[in-house]
Amino acid sequence: MTLKNLRGKILLSLLLGIGVVIVLGLFSDIRAVGASFGAFDWTTLPLILGFTLLNYFLRWLKWDYYLRRLQQGHGVHYGDSALIFTAGLVMSVTPGKVGEVFKSYLLRRVNGTAISLSAPIVLAERLTDGIAMLLLMALGLTLYPAARPLFIVLVALTMLGIAVVQNRPLCERLFALVARTPFGDKIAPRFTTLYGSTTKLLDWRILVPSTVLSLISWGFECIAFYYVLIGLQVTDSGLLLLQATFIFAASTLFGLVSLIPGGLGVSEVSSAGLLIAIVSMSSSAATTATIIIRFGTLWFGVILGVLALTWFGQRYRGAAQLESAGAEPL
Repeated sequence: MTLKNLRGKILLSLLLGIGVVIVLGLFSDIRAVGASFGAFDWTTLPLILGFTLLNYFLRWLKWDYYLRRLQQGHGVHYGDSALIFTAGLVMSVTPGKVGEVFKSYLLRRVNGTAISLSAPIVLAERLTDGIAMLLLMALGLTLYPAARPLFIVLVALTMLGIAVVQNRPLCERLFALVARTPFGDKIAPRFTTLYGSTTKLLDWRILVPSTVLSLISWGFECIAFYYVLIGLQVTDSGLLLLQATFIFAASTLFGLVSLIPGGLGVSEVSSAGLLIAIVSMSSSAATTATIIIRFGTLWFGVILGVLALTWFGQRYRGAAQLESAGAEPL
């Protein structure tokens, strides 16, 4: 992984994001979308970005909590920890956000921690975020019963995944099979190291409070979406916050499981479609709301990540060391 490749991936995702916006605008009547932007109350934007920042802050607390629980925070003060976490946001546009393992590369620049030891933090982050989103989505299932089958499937897969990871004999047998494959003698030890860190983070005593923290942090982004709708003068009948919570959680989950970088296209289409179906918004207003919330909760984070990564490069002897990170042993 090099900075040159990273810039290329971000640029590609940005172009894809612009393409999604253009397609949505064309399907919704681009002039009407422009009119909706003109009618938007931009004084709500600080609230939208403020609640997004609260989400990032609580997610950083979770990242740092994991880091300390795995005893990998030696030589990493809270400022460095926050810088690494924020720089990792630049990888939010990777499939399922798994590219946030880039934080492990940055952590290694700071204290030499092997990537195989810290990478499970990203898995635990995604798992607890996913569970939190399922819980938030569950709050509004009565609003859109058609989503229930998919919700049940996602819950079942999540519980199955946790059960498999916590079944040590099963995982040890799988690692033994891997060890018998070509190059297995090199791969299997890394899997064992990854598994050791993963099981620590998925212990119920850590999993439950981390999920609660995720629930609160993502709840703030649901509130941000609520203020997007308020900014578009959507009448609050008492259900708007619940509707915003369900739509934001569902569209984010759909984008996550699609494994498309940043959920681009999937999240936007599902968000706009649900706004039309549940809130009875026009297609142009729904498109405008989707574009604004995606900027506030995705691209805003990517911008912060770019700034943090630049700062990190200057703090830790420039880009040359980051360029060489991918060539070092795991």
